[in-house]
Amino acid sequence: MDQEKIGKFIATCRKDKKLTQEQLAEKLNISKNAVSKWERGLNLPDVSIMQELCRILGITLNKLFIGDKIIDEKYKEVADDNLLNALENSSFTLKEKIYFYKNKWKKEHISKMVLCFISWIILIVALKFQNVEFYIIGTIAGMLSVLFYIVLYNQMMIYVENNAYKKTEK
Repeated sequence: MDQEKIGKFIATCRKDKKLTQEQLAEKLNISKNAVSKWERGLNLPDVSIMQELCRILGITLNKLFIGDKIIDEKYKEVADDNLLNALENSSFTLKEKIYFYKNKWKKEHISKMVLCFISWIILIVALKFQNVEFYIIGTIAGMLSVLFYIVLYNQMMIYVENNAYKKTEK
């Protein structure tokens, strides 16, 4: 996060609300010097008061983190970037990072999982129409589902390793 850019954005938003540094500080129960340091880019607001600061300034956390107004079309992209930036610079445990990236991969690749499931169903139906014995269909379906699982799980774990462990290797 660019502290100077965020500081200038806080100052602009504060002035738009016609608040002095002292008035903003009073609303947040902090010192005027703290607000001054934010606006000069020397410090960032403490996490514990960020939501209240955003409420007072009439902005979102994403706007605060980026230090600018966000065009609606780019909002999701900016929000994801802010979340990833926070994750990379956070004190999250490795377990929490792995959980986050697994869920992110699943959301991004849901179509691939659905396609595998549909292929699996089509194969079972096609074998049934060919009058193949049930135990053979079960064996083939089971082997195919294990293969799909292994391939998708390996792809997910490669993605997780490339992202979750990235910061710890440096």
